[in-house]
Amino acid sequence: MNDFKTSASPERSLRHSSLRPLRAQVQAVAAILLLQVNLAFAVEPPSTTPSVPAQQSAAPAQPLPAVASQLPFNEMMRHSRNPFDAYRGISVPPPSLANSPRLNSLVRDGKIYLSLRDAIDLALEDNLDMVIARYNLPIAQTDILRTSAGGFFRGVNTGVVSGTPGGNAGGGGGGTGAGGTSTGAGGAGAGASGIVSNTLGTGSAVSVYDPQISAQIFDDHSAQQLQNFQQEGVPIYKQNSEQASVTYAQAFPTGSSLQVDFSDFRGTSNGIYDYFSPQYFAKVRVIAQQQILAGFGLSTNLRYLRIAKTNQHITDVAFKAQVIATVTQVCDIYWDLVNAYEDEQVNERSVAFATDTLDKSRKQFQLQAIPEMDVLKAEGDLATRQQDLTVARTNLELQELYMKNAVTRSLDDPILEEMPVVPTDRIGTQIQSTSEPVQDLISSALKSRTELQIQTLGLENSELSRKTARNALLPQLSLYGLYIGTGLAGQLNSAYYNKSIPTTLSNSPGGALASAFNASAPEYQVGLQLSIPVRNRIAKADQYRAELEYRQTQVGLEEAKKRILIEVRNASYALEQGASRVAAARHARDLSQKTLDIMQKEQKLGAGSNQQTLSAEHDLAVAESALVAAETAYEKARIELRRATGTILENYGISIAEAKSGVVVEASHQ
Repeated sequence: MNDFKTSASPERSLRHSSLRPLRAQVQAVAAILLLQVNLAFAVEPPSTTPSVPAQQSAAPAQPLPAVASQLPFNEMMRHSRNPFDAYRGISVPPPSLANSPRLNSLVRDGKIYLSLRDAIDLALEDNLDMVIARYNLPIAQTDILRTSAGGFFRGVNTGVVSGTPGGNAGGGGGGTGAGGTSTGAGGAGAGASGIVSNTLGTGSAVSVYDPQISAQIFDDHSAQQLQNFQQEGVPIYKQNSEQASVTYAQAFPTGSSLQVDFSDFRGTSNGIYDYFSPQYFAKVRVIAQQQILAGFGLSTNLRYLRIAKTNQHITDVAFKAQVIATVTQVCDIYWDLVNAYEDEQVNERSVAFATDTLDKSRKQFQLQAIPEMDVLKAEGDLATRQQDLTVARTNLELQELYMKNAVTRSLDDPILEEMPVVPTDRIGTQIQSTSEPVQDLISSALKSRTELQIQTLGLENSELSRKTARNALLPQLSLYGLYIGTGLAGQLNSAYYNKSIPTTLSNSPGGALASAFNASAPEYQVGLQLSIPVRNRIAKADQYRAELEYRQTQVGLEEAKKRILIEVRNASYALEQGASRVAAARHARDLSQKTLDIMQKEQKLGAGSNQQTLSAEHDLAVAESALVAAETAYEKARIELRRATGTILENYGISIAEAKSGVVVEASHQ
């Protein structure tokens, strides 16, 4: 530090005026370094501009806050070339809970007339499970941005959100639950179906690739009383010093790093033994390093980014699984609604028939044509059917509530909550089992099922971690190079006791800077650094665990294929059984109708009684309810087969792009 000891300036104004060229030089160096930041090698996230929902894009523009910008919740983060955007947050607007305008177009006479296609489109736009799942798309994008800079991935959702009651969401997806499951760091150690994934992303430490610039500038004044006057030639030794320093550091995905340090010093003192006052000192240091063994190469240092990109693909597939689950559930809810609606009509007809029979029985009793016991039986039968009608109506109201909940974002409107839902589609008359061979159905399922795609992508991540874990076993060997340049300058101290000593140094601050950068006083160093962990048990355990997890994931993939095979066969059997059940129920209904017709004819001819006719009509009502239940089960079995084979979206012409945007165009499926 003796080189930095200087004498005090007699005039404070002179000291401040001498800072001006120094600060100008610091600003110039900082500007050069900032330019180098933009030109330096860096991995940037891809720029994407997804479509914005129409109901959001049509909203009036809101003034942006001074410290944050806003993006629609489903719009991906976009790379900006504005350097100040890196230090401003992005605020996400509150979720919209307004129902789709499509719903209003379906209301007539105080009722919602809903087809199956309308229900599917409304669910794709407004179902809250879908709204929740859409947030996963930009969440996965944040991992791309984070890992592009060398950060560890936080993981993505791989499950199906199933917060909508009613129906059956099916078994598609990489796990089900109110919040789904996620892959990434942390967790209890087990993923879906007991698959362990703790070593995902393991390997050598990854550096941060965003350049780091740190700077310091200070102005210091000190005064020190001296015991020995001869030490500095003055009783109170005063120093004034100004220093500016800038450090630029950056790591690269190849396993290399670069650090540049620059400092510029100016000092004055009042000591008579200090040769220069003011004195200028400049120093530049460049250090470059390259890993050779552990931590070498793009595959090791970009593994977080590659896992994040694979996870983004997983999120896309998981979103498709969410669409499949939601469509499956809405279809089931719709046919349950049709079942409840037709069952309520069957019970209404039955009550009307029983009421008419009771009226006839009372008139016949007044004429003493029948005993009072027949009237009492008719009254009891009517009470039973009225009870059945009450159950059917409450079940219909429940199914209407399930449907309205599934196709809306909010039920806060009391009018909407009480509004009946009338299904306009009926179960088709052509009921038949599938004619496609089961093996073809299984082949289609193995190609289309989302959980297989998710597990296959997860296997790719596990394979990458398996390779990087092996790299982490190697010792750390790095090649480095060092360059240091220094410069010294100053003006002769007017108080120096011996003014006859000559000097060849420059007397300006620019002379010190020139000497630091022109290699007039350089230092060079090239070397190797080696670090060998003895026994290396942690890395060895991680590497072996990564191997075990990879093999376990392979077995899990095969297990998923077997489960899908069974699901497809089971769905095929269920469809075949459903077709047979519908045929039997129709035959039973036809027989009951014929029996009722015969009983009514006999009664008109005086050969039958009211009770016999009433009993025959009750049998017909039971048969009609059984037929409705059988037809509903058949439709749901057909939906399940489409889900099991992974073809339900194609069958209904559903666009994943529209599901992502939350706006379904009717012309796309007409």
